[in-house]
Amino acid sequence: QSLVSRLLAQGPELGLELVFVWNRDPGRMAGSVPPSLQLQKLAALGERHPDLVVEVAHPKIIHESGAQILRHANLLVGSPSALSDQTTERQLLETSQHWNHAVFVARGALWGTEDITRLDAAGGLRSLRVTMATHPDGFRLEGPLAAAHSTGPRTVLYEGPVRGLCPFAPRNSNTMAAAALAAPSLGFDGVTGVLVADLSLTDMHVVDVELSGHPGPRGRSFAVHTHRENPAEPGAVTGSATVTAFWRSLLACCQLPSRPGIHLC
Repeated sequence: QSLVSRLLAQGPELGLELVFVWNRDPGRMAGSVPPSLQLQKLAALGERHPDLVVEVAHPKIIHESGAQILRHANLLVGSPSALSDQTTERQLLETSQHWNHAVFVARGALWGTEDITRLDAAGGLRSLRVTMATHPDGFRLEGPLAAAHSTGPRTVLYEGPVRGLCPFAPRNSNTMAAAALAAPSLGFDGVTGVLVADLSLTDMHVVDVELSGHPGPRGRSFAVHTHRENPAEPGAVTGSATVTAFWRSLLACCQLPSRPGIHLC
């Protein structure tokens, strides 16, 4: 809804035109999306001739329709946890190459993306750990994690490779997935994700990013720890600052060339 309202209000002066909105529940578009822009079937998106399709729905949409979208346009993925599935990642890369369209991935709540990428590209990144903490009401968990319960004021629900978390917390692991993409030498299997239920964080999402480099001649390692507090409505999956960051990613994608491959923005 935020992206639609911004595109309708600011799009013309930015040279952007909203050509369609599709929602898994068409009723959700009533009152916020003009009827002429409502797309009833995602398979019909080619009829609207988009240049960029923005996904802010659920990883399932990328699994099921990401390759189809790339046949017609560049794709901005708002659910990067979808790329933890190796089949999906490979399919997107192959389709991107075939149709000469780019797969952009929004960095979302990940702070310091460029610095992580630069350190990784230079071969200097040894470890990367991303911890996301919020009130249990802010989680949308599936599979075995759906039955997890807080055992105290602060409970670690998961700690391990990001690839193992994404399928069971698809809407709460996107920051960690972005980190895995920012550091390809570690990737989804080497980046550690930690999900924490904290009863005190009723109106906030807290993301800690900890990284370290390889030990130097004296045995000391380069290290960085960032702590990000993002205000959020009680029970919300997305914090307020992340919505703004996603708008900036959308604008950045519109300025970038259509290069095949997966690119963080």
